[in-house]
Amino acid sequence: MARNNEADSSAINTIRTGTEIKGDINCKEDIRIDGKLFGNLKSAGKVVVGENGLIEGTIECAYATIFGDIKGTTNVNELLSLKSTANLVGDIITNKLQIEPGANFSGTCKMGAVIKGLENGQRGKNKEKTA
Repeated sequence: MARNNEADSSAINTIRTGTEIKGDINCKEDIRIDGKLFGNLKSAGKVVVGENGLIEGTIECAYATIFGDIKGTTNVNELLSLKSTANLVGDIITNKLQIEPGANFSGTCKMGAVIKGLENGQRGKNKEKTA
């Protein structure tokens, strides 16, 4: 049987409970953090932080689902989902945000694209009149 030395593209990188990493992680695929990361995380895919997971640093990714703890800036290109057990302290920059009841968030949030009519102080000036 021949062995393929290339990584399985469907595999998810996993940092398991009990593992602690000090340093930055860069990956092209999805990653799940159930342990602790003290550093920055950059992923071209999805980031999942499990209930026991902790990240202290900056996160940059396409999608993120958070069940655990984040301390730092979270920059998500598409959807950031904070589950009921999530605790996020820091700033959020995302296109879309979903927060379940019970989740804790303390910081600032910049979300979505510029809304038509709100740029350049046009707020409220272009409203349609209805009967």
